[in-house]
Amino acid sequence: MTKNGMPPIRRVIRKTWPFHLMLLPAFVLALLFNYLPMLGVVMAFQDYKPWTGFIHSPWVGLKHFAAVFERNDSVQVIWNTFIIASLKIVFIIIVPVTFALLLNEVRRSFFKRTVQTFVYLPHFLSWVILGGILVDLLSPQGGLVNRMLSGWFGIEPVFFLGNGDWFRFTVVVSHIWKEFGYGSIIYLAALASVNPDLYEAAEVDGASRWKQTLHITLPSLMPIISICTMLEMSNILSAGFDQILNLYNSLVYDKGDIIDTFVYRVGILGQQMSFSAAIGLFKSAVSLVLVVAFYRIAYKFANYRIF
Repeated sequence: MTKNGMPPIRRVIRKTWPFHLMLLPAFVLALLFNYLPMLGVVMAFQDYKPWTGFIHSPWVGLKHFAAVFERNDSVQVIWNTFIIASLKIVFIIIVPVTFALLLNEVRRSFFKRTVQTFVYLPHFLSWVILGGILVDLLSPQGGLVNRMLSGWFGIEPVFFLGNGDWFRFTVVVSHIWKEFGYGSIIYLAALASVNPDLYEAAEVDGASRWKQTLHITLPSLMPIISICTMLEMSNILSAGFDQILNLYNSLVYDKGDIIDTFVYRVGILGQQMSFSAAIGLFKSAVSLVLVVAFYRIAYKFANYRIF
C-alpha cells in the first residue's frame, strides 16, 4: 500500500485490466470517428483543396466565417435551423411530460404497458422508411391525408412538403410523433420514484388531483426536465439532418433548409469544403456555449447537476 492508503497503480491495473480491455473497442471507435476528425476544423481557416492537403492549402484566416454572415442563403439557413430546432425542443419536452402524467393516471397495468409500447415503437424506425411513408401519405395527389381533408371537410389539397410554412409544421409534428413515446419513458420512471406518502398526506389535507400534480408531481419532475432540456439544447442548431434530407426539396429551401443539409449540399455536392467547415465549427461553438449556459441555469434553479 502507498502512504495515502491507495494501492499501487500496478495492482489496480492487474485487477481491472479486463474492464479496460472491454472499454478498448469503444475508445478506439470514439478516437477514430469523433476525435481524429476534429483535426479537419483547420479547413475552416484555409482555402482547402483535397489534392494539396492540409499542409499546402493556403491560410485565409476568418474569411469563410465572414462569408457565413455575408451570404443571404447561409443566414436564412441559420434562421431556419433555429426556428425548427426551437419548436422541436419546446414540444419534445412538453408533449412527453404531458403524456407521462396522463399515462401515470391509468390504473390498468396491461392497458398502460400496451399504450406505452405502441407509442415508443416509431422511435426505432429509420427516417428513410418514415420519409417514404410521409411522402405517400401527404401527397397532394391522392395522399391519404389530403383525401380525408377533402372528403370529410371539403378542404382543398394541401402541399405539405412543397409549401415552406406547411413543411416546417410537418417536420415538427412528425418529429414529435416519432420521439415523444420514447422520451416519455424517462418521465414515467421519474414518476415511479415519487414518494407515495406525499400524495397520501396531500389527500388528507384535501388537495385535489390537480393540486397534487401541480405541487408534488411537477416539482418532483423538475430536475429530470431540467437535465433533459439541457441535453436538448445541444441540438439547437441541429434540426435533424436525416429527417430534413428525406423530406425536403428545392421548393422549400427558403423555409426548410437547415445547417446540416446546407453543409451537405455546399460542402459535399458543391465541393466548398472550407466554407462548410466554417459553418460546422460555428454551429459547434454556439451549441457548446448554450449547453454550458443552460447547465448553469438548471443547477441554479433546479439544483440538479450531472457532475
